[in-house]
Amino acid sequence: MREEDVIHQNRFIRQQGLVPHEPLSQLTVTVIGVGAIGRQVALQLAAMGARRLQLIDFDEVDLSNVTTQGYRHRDIGRSKVDVMQEAIRDLDAEIEVVNINDRYRFRMEIGDAVFCCVDSISDRSAIWRTVKDRCQFWADGRMLGETLRVLTATDAVSREHYSSTLFPQQEAQAGSCTSRSTIYAASIAAGLMLHQFTRWLRGIEVDHDVLLNLMAGEYVTDLEQRKEFDADRHHS
Repeated sequence: MREEDVIHQNRFIRQQGLVPHEPLSQLTVTVIGVGAIGRQVALQLAAMGARRLQLIDFDEVDLSNVTTQGYRHRDIGRSKVDVMQEAIRDLDAEIEVVNINDRYRFRMEIGDAVFCCVDSISDRSAIWRTVKDRCQFWADGRMLGETLRVLTATDAVSREHYSSTLFPQQEAQAGSCTSRSTIYAASIAAGLMLHQFTRWLRGIEVDHDVLLNLMAGEYVTDLEQRKEFDADRHHS
């Protein structure tokens, strides 16, 4: 065995049994939106051992992104995907990173797994319509303040449930998903998405709808409990 192969294996030794390296290394993973949640998702994927990443985002780094997304001050004014490509290659130069400095468009090729980290319900709906039959794993991270929701679609039942969460934009809470955000909440949301992804890689049943309210200390995964939670909030 070559010395570089030994070093490469040792990098992943502490996550053995938790993250299946071989299945992960065979996948192409797409991250749509590398803002608050998406930046954390992309970095965690690279650290975990993803070998092929596709990053899609049209935005540039601004001053507020230093606080809420962890970009560096010297990155201000640069394309987010270009900055992320550099950050990932600094972590592991062997990772293949394709960065697309544009909005997601339906003609784009996508990976086997897709992480949707965009701001609006209307954008999610448009993306979902064109990728739902083209990817094996889909995760959507939503965040408003300290309330986080992670939705995962991996089969017919979960795809149907996910579609039901794409309510009209006018019914959404006022403000975009990142209008009130913190880097710690974004990091937690990304971690929840990656946890579901590794469950899927390991052949473990996935939680298709997870709600975490940090302020209230509530963590809900069961769909029936989720319906009760929504009903209670509606009547309160």
